[in-house]
Amino acid sequence: MVFLANDRRERSAVAALAGARILPNGYDLAAFAFIAAAAYLTLHGVAEMRAPLAGLSTAPLSLDPAYLPEYALRTTLRMMAAIVASLVFTFVIATLAAKSRRAEKIIIPALDILQSVPVLGFLTFTVTFFMGLFPGSQLGAECASIFAIFTSQAWNMAFSFYQSLRTVPRDLDEVSRGFGLSSWQRFWRLEAPFAAPGLVWNTMMSMSGGWFFVVASEAITVGDTTVQLPGLGSWLAVAIDKQDFAAVSWAVFAMAVVILLYDQLLFRPIVAWADKFRFEQTAGQQKPRSWVYSLIRRTRLLKYVTTPLAAAWGRLMLVRLLPTSRAVTKERDGRRAVSWAIDIAWYVLIVVVGAWSVWDAVSYLSQTLSWADVWIAFAGGFVTLIRVVVLIAVASVIWVPVGVWIGLRPAVAERVQPLAQFLAAFPANVLFPVAVVAIVATGASPNIWLSPLMVLGTQWYILFNVIAGASAFPTDLREASSVYRLRSWTWWRRVMLPGIFPYYVTGALTASGGSWNASIVAELASWGNTKLEAFGLGSYIAKATEAGDFPRVILGIVVMSIFVTLFNRTLWRPLYVFAERRMRLD
Repeated sequence: MVFLANDRRERSAVAALAGARILPNGYDLAAFAFIAAAAYLTLHGVAEMRAPLAGLSTAPLSLDPAYLPEYALRTTLRMMAAIVASLVFTFVIATLAAKSRRAEKIIIPALDILQSVPVLGFLTFTVTFFMGLFPGSQLGAECASIFAIFTSQAWNMAFSFYQSLRTVPRDLDEVSRGFGLSSWQRFWRLEAPFAAPGLVWNTMMSMSGGWFFVVASEAITVGDTTVQLPGLGSWLAVAIDKQDFAAVSWAVFAMAVVILLYDQLLFRPIVAWADKFRFEQTAGQQKPRSWVYSLIRRTRLLKYVTTPLAAAWGRLMLVRLLPTSRAVTKERDGRRAVSWAIDIAWYVLIVVVGAWSVWDAVSYLSQTLSWADVWIAFAGGFVTLIRVVVLIAVASVIWVPVGVWIGLRPAVAERVQPLAQFLAAFPANVLFPVAVVAIVATGASPNIWLSPLMVLGTQWYILFNVIAGASAFPTDLREASSVYRLRSWTWWRRVMLPGIFPYYVTGALTASGGSWNASIVAELASWGNTKLEAFGLGSYIAKATEAGDFPRVILGIVVMSIFVTLFNRTLWRPLYVFAERRMRLD
């Protein structure tokens, strides 16, 4: 009887302890309050997005500061929807490009071309399509705006993930294959965790980069179609058109608040969580911190509720959905001849489809344009190319040392992170009044002094990627360089530059592509009725889009795609290959 009584008491104690573990504490209450507020704001914003389209004309955009919270919510929801779509696109397309040699031959050139297509180019052909899907509803215009923001975010993230998958350390890859992990298991257990730090930083950069084009994506003007969706971008467009400095200042303040909120509530917790995926053999001295991440880890009920989901996800990552590495190797050994024939047929198909596309485009343009139009477009493209090369070189000299210094100091990176996001998100359109007034007052040349506006929103790709590379640099290698007393240029040449080089190439490539895209808004600046134009391909496309001249829009996009693709193929792709073969942390 004594033993039975003791057993009952022990079971009661265990049951009481288990019950105490699931009882909500103060951290649970705070977490659920955040979740409830986010859910309410999301549902409210989605309901507003489905309002009738006629409401945009009956209740036009107002510059009353009381509307700023509503406009900020609408803009934030669009950008969050675009970033989620970009993540799905990245995991599918970038992984396919990194894993399949045949897919890579199409995907990587396509990404080169797509990142060179300006946001206005996408809007020209997608506004009518999306509005046709949802006639009479704002949802069509909302989808067009989200898609435009998506096109300013996805390519950078895809290139980053692709670069990380291609530079996974060989020794870790060999160990995973030695354990017989399938391709699915190896992706989730090795490759995705290795790519996580770089992807997180590039996701932050893409989120901030979307702000640069938020004006073009919310205040849509294509030919006779004009749509102004409620949001901070439309607010800025109206304020600039009315030359209202106070309204511009209110918009900048609202942007700063929104950036600070999603930095604290979203990105900083993710950075703290992703730190555990750093590739190193010794523990780092400092780790990024987040009060939200700490709050979530101290909850009881929330962790209890999410434990089954985490367990199910862990089991899913261990499922052998694809053959093991050894089975794949044996299968490939027996099918090399067949694979060679498929490769030849695949490349022939690519060439045929590409030649047909070029011929079709040339035939269409030849019916409406002359060789003089082609000459003007190519001349403008050459001038814009010079601007891009000079600006990327200057930005690299400035931000590579700064990014390394920040990335090697997690405490500094933690403080600099929201400031860097705000600077990256700061739209150049806000500086147009200053640039236009200064150029007109001094009589300076717009061809020279409008150029820096191109790199204001894209130079941060270099900074963010270098910070990501320096943050992910193994602590054991840093300690080894200290033991051997490597200093100055030797340290840069032998240690740090090889370590961050793959990240820098990704940042510089996306920065150059973003600069081409930014030329659309930088080479044609306005403040009220005063307009300044710099000769280049960006101003050519911007004027054609505003006039609804679709043949010249297509010509400008084609020429820009040619310049960007050739530039990437002659410079950035060889550097990518060099980074994969010579600059891996093996």
